[in-house]
Amino acid sequence: MEQHYQILKKPLVTEKGTIMQQETNRVLFSVHPDANKIQIKNAIEKIFDVTVLSVNTVNVKGKQRRFGRSIGITKNWKKAYALLKDGDTIELFEGV
Repeated sequence: MEQHYQILKKPLVTEKGTIMQQETNRVLFSVHPDANKIQIKNAIEKIFDVTVLSVNTVNVKGKQRRFGRSIGITKNWKKAYALLKDGDTIELFEGV
């Protein structure tokens, strides 16, 4: 069970994600960069007790940021879009 929490880092609450959740019943998560679609699907189903129909992933490249006089780069990360079965919802996203 603990490994499921390592795969899913945090839910992404964005304007685009909220619209997608209302219209197409998709939810967004920031996930571990090495996680694959099957692991992500299993983790969402076990933690939230919902049925996931499909998972799409996106590797997001880090951006350049200034820190005083020096320039640094933020970390690369992975985003997952999970399509839930009709009627299933995740309580974290309700009322957002």
